[in-house]
Amino acid sequence: MNSHMIILKNDEEIEFMRAANRLVGMTLGELSHHIKPGITTLELDRIAEQFIRDHGAIPTFLGYGGFPNSICTSVNENVVHGIPNNKPLDEGDVVSIDCGTNLNGFCGDSAYTFCVGEVKEEVKKLLRVTRESLYKGIGQAMEDNRIGDIGSTIQSYCETNGYSVVRELVGHGIGRQMHEAPEVPNYGRRGTGPLIKNGMCIAIEPMINMGGRKVIFENDGWTVRTKDRKPSAHFEHTIAIRNGKADILSTFEFIQETV
Repeated sequence: MNSHMIILKNDEEIEFMRAANRLVGMTLGELSHHIKPGITTLELDRIAEQFIRDHGAIPTFLGYGGFPNSICTSVNENVVHGIPNNKPLDEGDVVSIDCGTNLNGFCGDSAYTFCVGEVKEEVKKLLRVTRESLYKGIGQAMEDNRIGDIGSTIQSYCETNGYSVVRELVGHGIGRQMHEAPEVPNYGRRGTGPLIKNGMCIAIEPMINMGGRKVIFENDGWTVRTKDRKPSAHFEHTIAIRNGKADILSTFEFIQETV
């Protein structure tokens, strides 16, 4: 199959995807109860893996391209793909947790950036704007719009607030595979990119930096951090285009707000 081909889903497939994505939301919700100063990201990883397996699914990330864990945990200046480790989280940290499940052959994918204890107001604002930009991007995900409309909207909202948009990593199509066509950048020009159609399923995931947009790929082969070591935020939802507009399949409703 042509890897650039966009695979449209029917209603039944979208419901399977909703179940997988709901489980991701439940997993993030479970983790939210444990995120406090002193816990390690490795412990969060163990909790997530157990929770996903207890609900009859498998963690998509585990072993994906050789990734060693079930969730990505990216702390402070780490943007994405952080590997869980034994370092305890500190008061004032932020941690982006990206989680994926495979349930009945379909993938779920979502991410949320959590505050650990009391976090500086300026960092909270970065998180708030990044999360708002996600929903603004989702609002552009309508039949007959283009993928560039999503990225353009996210980019202009975040840049207007004084933040920068990571270019090296993008959102993606999703279905039976975690990564499918098309790529969904968080930047770009309106009216460009693939046409959005009913049945299209995509993961939209703004990765927004407090400082400059340049990133460094660490030697562990996974972790991506900001070059200037300023904080970064990451929020992600998986959506389906149904009846001409976005149907959000993942959910933040289970997350206990600690902010």
